[in-house]
Amino acid sequence: MRSIQPIQYPPNVTIAVPGSKSFTNRALLVAALANGNSTLTGALFSDDTHYMCNALRQLGIQISENSEQSTFNVIGHGGNIPVHGAKLYVGNSGTTTRSLISFVSLGHGEFVLDGDEPMRRSRPMSDLLDALTQLGVSARSQYKNGHLPIIVEASGLKGGKTSLDASKSSQFLTSLLLIAPYADMGMGIEVIGDLKTPYIDITMAVMEAFGVKVSHKDYRYFHIAGGQQYQPRAYYIEPDASSASYFFAAAALTGGCVNVQHISTDSAQGDVQFVHVLEQMGCQISVSDAGITVHGPHRLKGIDVDMKDISDTALTLAAIAPFADSKVSIRNIEHTRWQETDRIHAMVTELRKLGVDVVEHQDGLEISPSSITPASIDTYSDHRVAMAFSLIGLKVPGIRIKDPDCVSKTFPDYFEVLQELYA
Repeated sequence: MRSIQPIQYPPNVTIAVPGSKSFTNRALLVAALANGNSTLTGALFSDDTHYMCNALRQLGIQISENSEQSTFNVIGHGGNIPVHGAKLYVGNSGTTTRSLISFVSLGHGEFVLDGDEPMRRSRPMSDLLDALTQLGVSARSQYKNGHLPIIVEASGLKGGKTSLDASKSSQFLTSLLLIAPYADMGMGIEVIGDLKTPYIDITMAVMEAFGVKVSHKDYRYFHIAGGQQYQPRAYYIEPDASSASYFFAAAALTGGCVNVQHISTDSAQGDVQFVHVLEQMGCQISVSDAGITVHGPHRLKGIDVDMKDISDTALTLAAIAPFADSKVSIRNIEHTRWQETDRIHAMVTELRKLGVDVVEHQDGLEISPSSITPASIDTYSDHRVAMAFSLIGLKVPGIRIKDPDCVSKTFPDYFEVLQELYA
């Protein structure tokens, strides 16, 4: 349990956040596919990247690391998987799990992927398994429920055409795209359902940085030619925009001024656009070579916003919404019901526990201005619930975060960095 103390004065600070989880895990996998030595700098060291590294090592990929310098060194095997079968434990990391399901299809032998109970219970895999089956891959859920454990009986990947329902997670498409250059026939992917395109932009940016071209038609059909090879290289990973959102929101909530270093609104990370949501709520935003700075207003304005493309920051907005001068409506985030937890229901449950007037919808929620009742916040083993709801404690006393260590999934020293706001 961690108690959050109200901040006495509006902060005026510069913050550094760790590297992007999305970029780090994609770059680790791509470097493992390249033929030779790649160095990743600015990388994230967290539970999610730990599980990715450990799994790749079990698959025969040599990875050395220096957490103090935020650096990984990866020696790739040119699309070959040196071991013939493995049992891989992926913890509660969705990006690791889904990427590796496709990755191991390049190998030969039986590969089993399993993880923590929340991953087994709440993270669906069926749509990815269906797409791989169309490509001739033997990939199935052990209990035939579309969840972990997953068994892949690999015999190389011929490739070809497949269709994929990406409405529950863009990670399914990322998984196929990353390994597509190593399919004998390349790959054509028809996308069915609503797709979160910013994460696919990240995937294509990493692929192209390592020398592989992806073509697509309005994000509905993707083609990747076979016979391509990722080229080993030195690669810099930018700070994590989702992690930055908590500190931008802290400025908005307290009327302070917070700069997050080395991040830009030009980033492929969709969540960086959260600053424009704050701008609509009355914040002043400035962008420079020093990063992005948010100046909070005297009081936040209510807003009605579609957050499909920046849904990881929906929890951040929900946490500061009760302090706005009118209703805040968050729409089009139904897919977050299948993430670490049912995030819509988690937001509604914890806000009501705090005495907030909130209405739940299938695809979002409406939050009215409310006085806060002190309470202990359940985090559902979800790092974003813990980080988002800690913000409320900056404004009012009596906020306690249960299982605060769950932030280690993407931001292990989050609470230490949060203390910098008190300086």
